[in-house]
Amino acid sequence: MQDIDRTPLVMPDKLKKRLYPVVLDLFSKHDYHQVNIRDVCNLSGLSTSTIYKYFSSKEDMLFGIIDEKVDEIYELIRLHIQGLESTREMFRKAFWVLMDYYDRNPGVAITFFITVPTRTWMQKDSYRRNSAYDILSGIVDHGTGRKEIDPHFKTSQILGIFFMHCYHEVHRWYYNHMQWNLVDAIPEFFPVFWKTISAHNVSQKQENPPGEV
Repeated sequence: MQDIDRTPLVMPDKLKKRLYPVVLDLFSKHDYHQVNIRDVCNLSGLSTSTIYKYFSSKEDMLFGIIDEKVDEIYELIRLHIQGLESTREMFRKAFWVLMDYYDRNPGVAITFFITVPTRTWMQKDSYRRNSAYDILSGIVDHGTGRKEIDPHFKTSQILGIFFMHCYHEVHRWYYNHMQWNLVDAIPEFFPVFWKTISAHNVSQKQENPPGEV
């Protein structure tokens, strides 16, 4: 008998409102391997049969939620950079949207960057979502076209530097018991980010070729 492909069911919003906050809270407060479906059911009031109706496993549930949150964040970035011309301002706004989102949803930040094992996440689509890559690489293309970005950098390198700052700031914030808002750190690290990738580096190299004093 031939298997029939089944499209995964989409959980209704009213159930998401009960489930998602519980899942993110549990994973932000406990080790990844300590959280189980039973805990989720007890706190959300949803039965195991309801959860397994929409998700095949604990991992499927968590990364399904992460997928949605990643899409939500990058849709916000796309909306906030509309109409901007300065590449510097576009990147600054992208950082601001990310950090503001994590300030308002600390469970998302902690789950993304602290709780979930990187090896496990790297095997999931949400580790490198096309929507996120397309939006940020679009900013790079925009800046390259305007000659505002150092052309010696590959897009992947610039995005690596971008996410390096995100990881560092979230880890520093978490390690220090979340004593400040993440958006407040942007004025400290953003000038370093921009100085690293901007075309200003090229003009300096041209004005001061190697070997000249």
